[in-house]
Amino acid sequence: MKLIIAIVQPNRLEAIKEALTEVEVFRLTVVDCLGFGRQKGQKSSLRSQDASVHLLRKIQMQIAVNDDFVEPTVQAILKGAKSTDSGQIGDGKIFVLPMEDCIRIRTGERGPEAI
Repeated sequence: MKLIIAIVQPNRLEAIKEALTEVEVFRLTVVDCLGFGRQKGQKSSLRSQDASVHLLRKIQMQIAVNDDFVEPTVQAILKGAKSTDSGQIGDGKIFVLPMEDCIRIRTGERGPEAI
């Protein structure tokens, strides 16, 4: 079992959800978050004064999958998250983490069956 965490542009959420549906991944959690990477924030102008904005709005997707679904899930996120065919700085990151256990609260099931 793996936990896949993707931090992506908010405007790409619908495209990612469509791509995940195509590979039969239907369960995910989406969290609003702030951050920056290589973009180093952005500079904006307000009433002719420069103001630095160091944290940009992103979304974090958390998806727990069984091992067979890791690569299709990653590929679906890549497909939906890229802003252009070749991608751009700021499109996001995907992290794949080992997941020790999963427990379905309603039934008490554990492990891969609980996902």
